[in-house]
Amino acid sequence: MQVSDRVGRRIKLHDLHVLMAVAQSGSMGKAARRLNTSQSAISRSIAELEHTFGVRLFDRGRLGIEPTQCGRALLGCGAAIFDELRQGVKSIEFLTDPTVGEVRVAGNEHIIAGLIASAFGRLRAQCPGIAIDVASVVMSEQYRELRDRKVDLVVGRIAPPGDEDIQTEVLFHDGVVVVAGLQSRWARRRKVDLAELADEPWVFPQPQSPFSRSVAELFRARGLQFPPKGMARGSVNLLCALVASGPFLGIFPASLLHFGANLPPLKVLPLDLAIPPWPVGIMTLKNRTISPVAQLFIDCIRKLAKPLAQRG
Repeated sequence: MQVSDRVGRRIKLHDLHVLMAVAQSGSMGKAARRLNTSQSAISRSIAELEHTFGVRLFDRGRLGIEPTQCGRALLGCGAAIFDELRQGVKSIEFLTDPTVGEVRVAGNEHIIAGLIASAFGRLRAQCPGIAIDVASVVMSEQYRELRDRKVDLVVGRIAPPGDEDIQTEVLFHDGVVVVAGLQSRWARRRKVDLAELADEPWVFPQPQSPFSRSVAELFRARGLQFPPKGMARGSVNLLCALVASGPFLGIFPASLLHFGANLPPLKVLPLDLAIPPWPVGIMTLKNRTISPVAQLFIDCIRKLAKPLAQRG
């Protein structure tokens, strides 16, 4: 009998579930407690899988058990199988009631506060029962969220070159703007040079942000101190509050001001930082089923981003 026939007739989803629990727990005893069953039942499931495939799936070590190379390959398949089943359940739920469901999205703070929030607001106006689960991630971790199947899609800066297993769709190109509060003395200026602002109090996003690194390089290339004295770093909420209510100046992605409906009043200063715009778009895992709810969310994002794409 071919391996594919043995798998189709003999492999059980329960055994795959046990395999993944053992790998995550690091021992059969811990997996048994996690699944509320006996250790002998756990051992039996693993033995049946090893018999079906004719290979060893785990090795024992001083720190517990670890999957073999064959075990890791089967774990990857198991993760994909259960993910596809979850997506299938979502599709059935949507067909039963297209007004409910959940979409899982990842993005950085600026995208979450701007484009993602606006897209969900539009989607929920159409389907009030739809929920969203948003994860804040830095650019270096966004593909991991997709590969681990923790999210349906990522919205954010697309890093070239694209990885082969990631599907990307560029929506628009984003840039940076310098902003001040409406009462700032700089808000009334028609022309401003960066050197004039060197000694002002600034607020910046966290240093792991790619455009934050570009700003640091720009300051240093102009012979200006970076970071400036008395600067602040933090969340989007902190940055907006400091700029709106005090003497602080901020550097934001232009898209945040475009989509951020709940931001305080801010004034964009007439200052070109000469930082090249970067592509912003949607990232999904190739060969993975997109749930109907996630597709609705993607459609909302495309419609919202279309005016920016036409500008670029």
